[in-house]
This record gives sequence, C-alpha cells and structure tokens, in this order.
Amino acid sequence: MGERKYLKWYNKVGYGSGDIAGNVVYAFLSSFLMIFLTDTIGMNAGIVGTLMMVSKLFDGVTDVFFGSLIDKTKSRMGKARPWMLWAYLGCSAMIAALFFIPANLGDAGQYAWFFIAYTLLNAVFYTANNIAYSALTALVTKNGSERVQMGSIRFIFAFGTSLLIQTITVDAVKALGGGAAGWRTMAIIYGAIGLIVNTISVFSVKELPEEELNESESALRVEGEENSCREWEADGECALEEPGWGEAGPGASVEAGGQEEKYGLRKAAKLLLSNKYYLIICVMYILMQIFTATLNMGIYFMTYILGNASLLGVFAWAINIPLIAGLVFTPILVKRWKGMYKLNLMGYILATVSRGLVIVAGYLGNIPLMLLFSGIASLGMSPLQGDLNALIAECSEYTYLTKGKRIDGTMYSCTSLGVKIGGGIGTAFAGWLLAASGYVANAAAQSQSCINMLYVMYLWIPMVINLIITILLVRLKVEQANAALAGEE
Repeated sequence: MGERKYLKWYNKVGYGSGDIAGNVVYAFLSSFLMIFLTDTIGMNAGIVGTLMMVSKLFDGVTDVFFGSLIDKTKSRMGKARPWMLWAYLGCSAMIAALFFIPANLGDAGQYAWFFIAYTLLNAVFYTANNIAYSALTALVTKNGSERVQMGSIRFIFAFGTSLLIQTITVDAVKALGGGAAGWRTMAIIYGAIGLIVNTISVFSVKELPEEELNESESALRVEGEENSCREWEADGECALEEPGWGEAGPGASVEAGGQEEKYGLRKAAKLLLSNKYYLIICVMYILMQIFTATLNMGIYFMTYILGNASLLGVFAWAINIPLIAGLVFTPILVKRWKGMYKLNLMGYILATVSRGLVIVAGYLGNIPLMLLFSGIASLGMSPLQGDLNALIAECSEYTYLTKGKRIDGTMYSCTSLGVKIGGGIGTAFAGWLLAASGYVANAAAQSQSCINMLYVMYLWIPMVINLIITILLVRLKVEQANAALAGEE
C-alpha cells in the first residue's frame, strides 16, 4: 500500500512560490547590495564586510530561538504559517531601508544605519519567515515523496527568481534613472512583489493537526521502545519513562499516550548537537550559501575582467537553467535511485569536476566554455538543492527515533542559519578580499593584485567549496540510519 497523499498540485506550487519572496531578499541583496554600497554610496568594502560579520553574531541566537518559538506556537493557522506571514512585513521594510541610507548622516551614521537595518532584516524578520517556511515541509504532509516534490518546486522558484533578478536588475536600475534613486525604486518594487507572493504562499497550504502528525509515531515508538531507550541510557534517562521535564520552555513534543512534554532552549540545542546528520547539513548549508554569495559577487568579475557588467545575466542563465531543469527531474530520480544518498553524492562529484574545468576556461579567457562547464556543474548540484528539505525532515525523524523528541521547527533552524551565516560570510569575505586587494570603486582599470583576487573569488573558491561538500555527502547516510532504527533493514 502506497503512502497517503496530502497535497494537490496547486498546494505544492503555491508553497513553492514562497521562495520568490525569499529570493527577492536573498538574491537581490547578495548580488547587488555590496556594489551599491561601494560604488553608489561610497562606503568601504572592508568595513561593510566587517559589519556583516558582526551582524551574524546575533543570528546564531535568533535562529534557534525562533525555531523553538515555532515549535510551541498554537493558533488557528498552525505553528509556522503565522510567523511566515507577519515576518515578511519587516522584510519588505528593511529591504527598502538598506537602499535608503541618507546621504547627510555622515560616514559613521551611514554605517550605523546599514548595520541596524541589515541586522533587523537578517536576525529577526528573515529568520522568522524563512524558518517557518522551511518547517512547513514537515507540517503539511507526512508523505516523503511529497516533501521531495515540495523542495524541488520551491527551488525551481528560488533559482528562477534569482535568474530573473540577476538578468534584469542592472538594466532596470538604469531605466529607473540610475544612481541611488534607481536602486531605491527597484528595492521598493522587489519588496512589494515579495510581500504579495509570500502572502499567497502562506494561504496555499494548511498545517496538519498535531494529533495527526503524531498518530503513527506513537505506534512506532512502542515498537521501537527498546532502541530509543538504549540511546537515552547513554545520557542516563529514557524518554519513554520520564513524565516530562516540567519546564515551561519554548519547545514541546508529544510523548506516547498524548502527554505533551515541554523543553527549554538548552535541551533543544542539546538535541540538535547530538544529531550528527543535522550538524553535517548545517555545515553544508553554510558552504552552499557561501558558494552562492561568492558567485553573486561575479558582477565585479564581469565588470573588471570580462568588461561587461551585463554578462552577469548571461552567466545567471547558464547557471540557473540547468539547476531548474535538474530540479524538475529530482523527485523522479530520487524514486528511481531508491533514495537521496547516491544521487546527491554523484551529482556533487560531477559538479566539483565541472567547476575545476570552469577554472581552466576562465584562465584561457574562453567565455563559451566557462558558460558550458558552469551549466554542467549546476546540473550536478541540482538534486541536493531539490531534496535538501526532505533530508532535514529525515534528520528530524532521526532525532525522534533515537531521542523520542519531535522538534521540527528547531530542526529547520539550520536552513535560515545556513542562509544567513553562509550568505553573510560569503559577502563579507568578498568585501574583505576586495579591500585587501586594493579595489578602487568605479576605477577605469583595477590593479593586478585586484584582478588576481577576482579570479580567486569567482573561480577557485566555488570549486573548493564543492569539493568539501562532496566529502561531507559521503557521511550523510541519514536515510539508511532511519531505516535501520525503524527495523526496515
């Protein structure tokens, strides 16, 4: 008997469209915020990079905090949807604020304005929205295939939006008058689009009742009681026997028999850190976002090495179209390969080799070959992009099977944590490298040290990151671990 289906096609498409809103924030800022600040406002790339890194110190706290708040939320809309809906109002406001830095504030005032707006956007509003959005994968369906489909559709919208933003933004800003005024109008337009699409996405799905989410799991826990308790005995306790921690903390799970168990932030963090697969995915997520942020700095490479900023859109097509094509077929391939492990690993081996060939083509100055190998690399990366949310759901299931605790919202904090820390590190690192290389904003020609650094940033760093992710994927056998714990192997 097949798995029960919970979603219609329009639920999946509606959910996936929410990443249009997410990438209105992420793709727009990661591709263009730095060059706006350096070449339009006149801010120092190194200082901006440092402020971005300092801002990320707040993110390590707020991701787990909002994840645990989602876990304990009870409303007519469910756990995650209220946070996803209301948090985007703040996202739209902060997108505009980052491009409305007043010219009369002076240097210190401008840096302070940027830091406050950037921190509020990332540490508060985007965190709450993105964690809630990701957690919905586990809250609206219990069907593994549907979760993979949701992830694939989501990232089709994500990369499609990124492609569109990278393709049209430079020319659109010029058409809107150029300069600070053009960028500000563009920010308002993107913020409004994101707000509308996010709202549509929120109301396109409904969360399952908590009783339904846990009904089959109670039976599983009785069958797997011996295994679960054996895991807990290493810590001196068994979740099936304890009546509850009695702490009115920010998270909750449902014990066998229907008793709700409360737990605090410290306990939630302990559960996360005890899940090795969660830690691997967190590191991979951060690396993937550094990869994307580094590629998004390609506007400097296009401007000062290839001599045409508009080539950013051409490379965006070469990168994103294969990604989207791969995402379309990811659910079919996962089913054919009977799981995600081999598909993801083989895909990233292909991606790593192809990024190496991009380096060769780049030093040869062969743009067609750079485009070709960039596309092949993206095709190899697409399966992991499509099934990543399903992998996180598997990680959440691993915590449940081994510890007897369900912490879906907290578990999905790794998605927002990875997006912000990875994206922040990537953009900040780019700022530091630009400053260290002697980059001069709007110069007719850059120094040789700056040119060399642009090659490192756009060609070498992405290849090295892909290699590290490939090594990590070798260890990511969470599907096999869950099957063994559930007695299926």
